[in-house]
Amino acid sequence: MNRVLDATIAGLGLVIGSPALAVAAAAIKLDDGGPILYRQRRVGLNGEGFELLKLRTMQVGAEHTGAGYAVNEGDPRITRVGGLLRRLSVDEIPQLWNVVRGDMSLIGPRPTLSYQVERYTPRQRRRLEVKPGITGWAQIHGRARLPWEERIELDVWYVEHRSPWLDLRILARTPAALFAGTYKGESGGWRA
Repeated sequence: MNRVLDATIAGLGLVIGSPALAVAAAAIKLDDGGPILYRQRRVGLNGEGFELLKLRTMQVGAEHTGAGYAVNEGDPRITRVGGLLRRLSVDEIPQLWNVVRGDMSLIGPRPTLSYQVERYTPRQRRRLEVKPGITGWAQIHGRARLPWEERIELDVWYVEHRSPWLDLRILARTPAALFAGTYKGESGGWRA
């Protein structure tokens, strides 16, 4: 998507989503008193790192316990409020700020973790040729329920075929995909 259009839509999304963010922030704080935002280092365009923002849906320090970065359905590390925020994908709204800042786009491959990038094949590295997105081709085709290699291949297909019409198609199908679930299963979608 065009950078100006990205920033404009993301800015409007933040304004429209601000009441939901305010309610979610209060609920997170009341639930366990921990921080409202979860910040995580991710890999973006051309392998550059950036700080991804999300509403915190898990216990503080959850990435260092249990399944680590993988999140399974019924994961005991997910807070009571976090379960609802994940189901409604409200936890992703702060990423609109990442779009406004220019770290992300509305559409593109989901931002990845550095340990995953280290395992990429040369073909899989192609997904780093575009900015990561809030939604993308892999998201509308099954999100994290897909095996890792299939998600990456869908992302590379998007990189090779991206166009304004494809972006519109992705945007149109995103609302249905948001409510289809986000859990990755025992392996976190990653096959060693």
